[in-house]
Amino acid sequence: MSNESRRMAGLLLIILPTVLYGGISLLLLLTDPGSGYAENPLRQDLFRAGHAHAGVLLVLSLITLRYVDETSLSDGWKRFVRSSIPTSAIFLPAAFFFSVISPNATKPNAFIYLAYVGAVLLAIGLVALGGGLLKKKK
Repeated sequence: MSNESRRMAGLLLIILPTVLYGGISLLLLLTDPGSGYAENPLRQDLFRAGHAHAGVLLVLSLITLRYVDETSLSDGWKRFVRSSIPTSAIFLPAAFFFSVISPNATKPNAFIYLAYVGAVLLAIGLVALGGGLLKKKK
């Protein structure tokens, strides 16, 4: 594993407990009748989606780091892949959380468009990684 991938893996492992904190926060919102969380199904759904995407994408980021150094990609593309997948783990959950930050939200606000940014970064990073793995290494 390259030094760049090792550093990114270390950073991701340090960040991963924030997903645990998010789960505890959701549990506290669910059990606090004054939070208004239980009365807003849209907010529940988007918070749950944000929490799930954060965890899954951080784990996916760790998994893909094991492969990026085995590709025939240029150093610039390797750097992009190493960062694009974890960055999508920021944009997608942020879109879900911030788009219904108000306890009275009835529809997502403009922050929901960050989900598209995250999805594009994720797709480009994964396709680049897959293509780099399929192409014969020099």
